Amino acid sequence: MIERYTRPEMGSIWSLGNRYRAWLAVELAVCEAWSALGRVPAQAVERIRSKAVIDVDRILAIEEVTRHDVIAFLTSLEEKVGVEDARFIHLGCTSSDIVDTANALLLTQAGRLILDDLRTLLRTLEDMAQRYKGVLCMGRTHGIHAEPTSFGLKIAGFYAEFSRHLERLESALESVRVGKISGAVGTYAFLSPELEQKALELLGLAVDTHSTQIIQRDRYAHFFTTLAVMAGGVERLCLELRHLQRTEVLEVEEGFAQGQKGSSAMPHKKNPISAENMCGLSRLLRSNALAALEDQALWHERDISHSSVERVIMPDSTILADYILHRLNRLLTGLVVKPERMRANMAGSYGLYFSQRVLTALIATGVPRQKAYEHVQRLAMQSWEQGRPFPDLVRADAEMSARLGQEQLDQLFDPTYYLQHEDAIFARVFPKTAAKTA
Repeated sequence: MIERYTRPEMGSIWSLGNRYRAWLAVELAVCEAWSALGRVPAQAVERIRSKAVIDVDRILAIEEVTRHDVIAFLTSLEEKVGVEDARFIHLGCTSSDIVDTANALLLTQAGRLILDDLRTLLRTLEDMAQRYKGVLCMGRTHGIHAEPTSFGLKIAGFYAEFSRHLERLESALESVRVGKISGAVGTYAFLSPELEQKALELLGLAVDTHSTQIIQRDRYAHFFTTLAVMAGGVERLCLELRHLQRTEVLEVEEGFAQGQKGSSAMPHKKNPISAENMCGLSRLLRSNALAALEDQALWHERDISHSSVERVIMPDSTILADYILHRLNRLLTGLVVKPERMRANMAGSYGLYFSQRVLTALIATGVPRQKAYEHVQRLAMQSWEQGRPFPDLVRADAEMSARLGQEQLDQLFDPTYYLQHEDAIFARVFPKTAAKTA
């Protein structure tokens, strides 16, 4: 991934040096397991541990000759450790034992950072939802005014979704937190399930139930499609913020820093660049998920067609997920929310959002539904075309007034009616907060 979108902590996970350190951790765990089973002298393991130093440049130089990264890595280790003890390194293993198990270590490191990002974002969303609870705004369907909601409810909906993203990612991370030390085609011909168990326990990994020469890529597909679903959530939230920032709407604005410029040509512009950026990067995450799905089907016990894909999508997808969650949190903490614009926009459709209340009230008096619908719709269209308040037209309508009465009409046109169940929704979305305040 390009430096522009790479945060240092996540980027360091996918550095070559860290990748080789993960390989070394696996090799050392296997040596420890062999030693526990009496095959490798404990003193040899200690010497290996003390002498095994990662030399990235040397490994890359050897790979220029071998055209095999794991062999280059092992050759470099032999140079550092010495041939006498190096013969115990990689004993009975195949390359995928090391690479796939190390992948589990790296994906676990990356996944935990993303989980931390999600938890931070959830705290921000809950704070916003609570802050704007009760702040009326226009709810829209098809981009058209529908009925009122609150800005707090709008944000609470995103909190509920990102809570699910967190649960899915926790599950997906467990799916890839598995290793395998089962040999060339997964039969333990020169190893044993006991050795595998010991080595993976040292690494903090679970044992894959049944690996062939590789860990099956449905696990990886689970992880990367989970990131893709999460990216869809990021884009949904960012798309909402982009719509709400349109000049005609302007219910929110992205923070605009001192000295920031919006357009090279138009000095007045303040564009939703962060939200647009995250919409674009979310598309990349979803594209990478397709590549992970394509990696599931490999020849027989393994081929290598997945390897080239994963060298790209493993770092890129986790780096992007970390970046967009961090940037989204920063956008939300600096978001300028404009309740006065929300009120003005509600007034902009002349109170037409009360139409369903009038409809149901008429039906309750015994008017057939279709007749009531046509009557309310006629007044609604008149309101829109003439720019006259819908409540005024309803009050002026003789049949409406006769059936509903002034007192009921006053109740029908109270916008706070639409928030009567806001507390109940918040109690479902934020049960822990509700319990504290109960």
